[in-house]
Amino acid sequence: MADAAAGGAQRPVWGVAALLQAGSDALWSRFGPVAVRGELSGFMRASSGHCYFALKDDAGAPALLRCAMFRRAAMLVDFQPADGQRVELRGRLDLYAARGELQLVAEAMLRVGQGTLYEEFLRLRARLEALGLFDAARKRALPSHPRRLGVITSPAAAALQDVLTALARRAPHVEVLLYPCPVQGTEAPPAIVQAIGLANERREVDALLLVRGGGSLEDLWAFNDERVVRAVAASALPLVCGVGHETDVTLADLAADVRAPTPTAAAELAAPPRDDLLLELAAQQARLQRAAARRLQAQAQGLDQRAARLGAPARVLQGQQQRLQALAHRLVRAPRPLLERWRHRAAQTAARWLGAAASRRQRTRSEQEALAQRLKSLDPREVLRRGYAWVEDDAGRAITQAARLVLGQRIRAVWADGAARAEISELERPGDAAIGTPSDTLGGAVDDEATLRNRSDPPA
Repeated sequence: MADAAAGGAQRPVWGVAALLQAGSDALWSRFGPVAVRGELSGFMRASSGHCYFALKDDAGAPALLRCAMFRRAAMLVDFQPADGQRVELRGRLDLYAARGELQLVAEAMLRVGQGTLYEEFLRLRARLEALGLFDAARKRALPSHPRRLGVITSPAAAALQDVLTALARRAPHVEVLLYPCPVQGTEAPPAIVQAIGLANERREVDALLLVRGGGSLEDLWAFNDERVVRAVAASALPLVCGVGHETDVTLADLAADVRAPTPTAAAELAAPPRDDLLLELAAQQARLQRAAARRLQAQAQGLDQRAARLGAPARVLQGQQQRLQALAHRLVRAPRPLLERWRHRAAQTAARWLGAAASRRQRTRSEQEALAQRLKSLDPREVLRRGYAWVEDDAGRAITQAARLVLGQRIRAVWADGAARAEISELERPGDAAIGTPSDTLGGAVDDEATLRNRSDPPA
């Protein structure tokens, strides 16, 4: 027993800090500067400029290494680190004494490529974008004055408290309904889809808020699930998605009607502040009051003007009576001048009609005399009186050409003072010798039956 006690006394007893420091020294002496390749997860840049993240095994093994990169080294990184990227880190292994965790203090970071999970995110994003689930044309505006909002998240999530706090501060009049569901893990996607469907079925809220706090790409993967994205896009109720921090982007954010950078911002976007609404209401009330005052003032001025034009009723009646008397006097005197004017106008009209009738009769008489003169000049009897004769055959047809005569034909000649009958015994034409004997000519002898008698009318 004494030996055991003596041996136990010789072993050193470490303090926690000393043991961790010894372990850190052992790691440095054993490994020295190391280079490690993996996939970024949970990347965060603090306000001090230091970066904290984890490095996952890019082959899919369940291994995770905590990492830190201080501001001086982070300023030398020539790209924007993000979850899912494959990187190569150079640094040293150390034990973080505050939590007793193994960590890699990175001095340099090189980009190698995208991680497997991030590559799946990009492929799914491209496919759903090609289907039109992220089109801006299908997104709807949020209600301007909601009375009730639905929140889809876990009851134990800090995001729920952020939403409630923001609404209590900005819009305490808005009622909140919770549709509880897990927001991380394999059971989260079907539960989120069911909560969205239940809210759309009940239609008891004006808009939906799908919220969750920040985390790594794996922690937020439920909001990249295709089932969740399709449910968000198909929601009949306007939906605001506020998942993670400002740098976190999920497919549900892209499919939602409005994307909020944080759960608190989702609450602020969904409900306008009551103070602003009260100020706007007060401004509208003031505008209405000013408009009503201007209208009343204008009406009062109009009433005053009408009252001034109206004056005392007695004076108005007196003026109307005087006007009536003047009209009655004019009415008595009006018919006499009117009748005189009508009589004078009738006389003028009658004179014009008589003059026109006389002129018309004179023109008609002159036209008749001219026509009678023309008719007289065309009278055949006038032609016969000038010494001409009318020759016709036995049928009474006029003979106007010598070519129509034949020897032995009996004809009748009519003069102004009588007629004679004759028989053709000789014909003469221009250029021809005489046909017949001279004694048979019309001027030499007349048929015995021809008699000369006086006629007053030539043949028709």
